[in-house]
Amino acid sequence: MISYSYVDEFLELYRSGKIVLNKERIMLIEWLERDVLTMDDIYFDGEQIENYIKFTEKYYFPLQPFQKFLTCFVFLFYDTDELVFDEHFHYEARGAGKNGYLSSLSNYFISDLHGVDFYNVSIVANSEKQAKTSFAEVYNKIDMEEALQAHFSHKKAIIESRKTKSVFQFHTSNASTKDGLRDGCVIFDEIHQYENSEVVDVFTSGLGKVKYPRIFYVGTDGYVRDGYIDKLKERARNILEGRVSVREDGLFPFMCCIDKEEEMHDSTLWQKANPMFHEPMSDYAKNLFRTVKKQYQKLENDPSGYEEFVTKRMNLPKVDLEKSVAAWEEILATNRPMPELMNEECIGCLDFASIRDFAAVGLLFRDEQNYMFKTHSFVRKEFVDKHYSYSKPPDPNSAQRKMAPIKEWEEQGLLTVIDAPTIQPQLIVDWFVKMREHYIIKKIVADNFRMEILKPLFEAEGFIVEVIRNPRAIHSLLAPRIETAFANRQIIFGDNPLMRWYVNNTLVIIDKRGNKEYGKKEPVKRKTDGFQCFVHGMYRADEITIGSSFSFADISF
Repeated sequence: MISYSYVDEFLELYRSGKIVLNKERIMLIEWLERDVLTMDDIYFDGEQIENYIKFTEKYYFPLQPFQKFLTCFVFLFYDTDELVFDEHFHYEARGAGKNGYLSSLSNYFISDLHGVDFYNVSIVANSEKQAKTSFAEVYNKIDMEEALQAHFSHKKAIIESRKTKSVFQFHTSNASTKDGLRDGCVIFDEIHQYENSEVVDVFTSGLGKVKYPRIFYVGTDGYVRDGYIDKLKERARNILEGRVSVREDGLFPFMCCIDKEEEMHDSTLWQKANPMFHEPMSDYAKNLFRTVKKQYQKLENDPSGYEEFVTKRMNLPKVDLEKSVAAWEEILATNRPMPELMNEECIGCLDFASIRDFAAVGLLFRDEQNYMFKTHSFVRKEFVDKHYSYSKPPDPNSAQRKMAPIKEWEEQGLLTVIDAPTIQPQLIVDWFVKMREHYIIKKIVADNFRMEILKPLFEAEGFIVEVIRNPRAIHSLLAPRIETAFANRQIIFGDNPLMRWYVNNTLVIIDKRGNKEYGKKEPVKRKTDGFQCFVHGMYRADEITIGSSFSFADISF
């Protein structure tokens, strides 16, 4: 087994109990010792490691043991002179020194100490202010140090090594204008704001034209769910669990967060989310710790900052359950394979409150433990053009497109875009007629919106229809069942990001008597039709005769 002094130091700090790690970093250590450091064709480049550490501690700041540990794996090579880890995921709480570390690393990469000509470094963020953070730190450091000015030319938008001709620059994430960059390293900051991989794909398309290509993904968690950071976390856990080998995926996942929400009340465990809080703390860390402690204490009198504190300071995505149907992890748990449902009994349901924007239809199935929901939506083209930029050319920075990627969902068959003045009721009826060829639809349940038109059409096709006269009244009745089903992972939507979006958009309104009603977090753009359709199905879920033609015991997850 190979090792290096800074790796040994970090492992000893953990094993001696001097620092506390979260489960993902414990898994990281186990994975490194089991699958990585035992490889017989890799080595740590000690010269690069020591040069970087000396450079940083001379011109920037003292490096903490965890930062030296990380540095070792930035310069871990195969005998073939290729990087073992060409991608690095630094997932840490706010204030963990991510930007400072990457500032010094970027400066080092373009230097003659690194020694790679034309090794350009780009840092990418959603806002110009954030993108400039590390660039400005390097610029100011060069501006203040005459010794660095002999090696680097620094201008307002570009820093260049006089010897290697490598440049360091910043970009906002306007993917449409940055194709073809010849970078050696790309750093993506604020990745919690990325909706998908489009920005990453464009900015990394120029990698490989110089040797040692590297990508860094940096960020604290946020409020965008089912976006790029969630997929990156899933990829990282697959690596740590040994499902993918290091030779297949060269991502180094350094993930820091508390393991469960209750740990936020024990300040000795905050180091799980922020490695700067590992003992002994630096002066910077001590000041930061006092700040975080004050923010925590304020929560007792002002709980409005609770969600922000847990999400940003503890790096644990937090959803206020008094406002949302379920925690995001519970919503994500609906992404499980559907069993074979052919010829099984179900309740048909729909939500057709407006004929001018969205309509949702669905079939609710159940077995002894789970609720399975198959759904489809119909949306008007004029509405999705106006609110989600459906017909415009691809633009990953469009806030409208980020909110709801209608075209992607259309390509996945989750919805149908209707180019007509209204969504015609016959489309709704025809969908159920088609579904009846495969499933036993016991009845169709809907609220009273548009049912004066739809009910005769359904009955003409031989369907039994039940109209909910007071839909608000059933919300409070069904809320405990729905909340329990989400909490116990008993709901299955399949891989349906549209349905996850519907659920995440739903606001739980609690009146002074404690009754709950399902509304919208935003009245126009954050649609909830699919969830309301699901609620209508759940209203008569007990009437479904549980069949015997399928069993979850036969399905492996």
